[in-house]
Amino acid sequence: MEKDYNTERKGLRLPEYGRNVQKMVSGLMDIEDRQKRNEQARAVVKVMELLNPQVHLQEDYERKLWDHLFIISDFRLDVDSPYPKPTPEDLETRPAPVPVEKRPIKATHYGRNIESIIDLIAGLEDGETKTWVIRNLAIYMRTQYLIWNKDSVADETIFSDIEKLSGGRVKVPEGLELTKVASDANFSRPGTGLPKKQNQKKNRRNFKK
Repeated sequence: MEKDYNTERKGLRLPEYGRNVQKMVSGLMDIEDRQKRNEQARAVVKVMELLNPQVHLQEDYERKLWDHLFIISDFRLDVDSPYPKPTPEDLETRPAPVPVEKRPIKATHYGRNIESIIDLIAGLEDGETKTWVIRNLAIYMRTQYLIWNKDSVADETIFSDIEKLSGGRVKVPEGLELTKVASDANFSRPGTGLPKKQNQKKNRRNFKK
């Protein structure tokens, strides 16, 4: 007896519906009477809905089911659909490219988001609100600096970085002070879960191995 293996069969256009649905669709194309073919097509769509209930989570799901029916038939099925029949070109339409920021990051240890925040601050009017925002930004930048660089950093260094990254558009108010860093504060690098010093020791151990 000759065996029928899936690996030797024609590939499924939409595997989530299974081979039996593909056979049903192939059978539809063999029905000569158009009215009967339309009736059976609607029945097959109902079966597809039962086999793929998650389609209900999508908007306009009935149209998607009919689209899937035509896709399974390689767009050769000729029935009266309640929706416009899709074409192979519809599947080949490429999504619009997502714009990518190509401007180089001025200070990688701060990241591009910091530069964007500084751009917003530059547009604020001078006053208490702007000073408060600059101070909180400086505290966050100090944290980022300590993660990737030295164990300590002067406030003036952070203030200088803010003014440089802003191209001189943001001036740190005179007399601004940041909160002191706790003596037992630990700064972990992303992905390690370890303070910087421990992470360095771990890397040295791994290197020796």
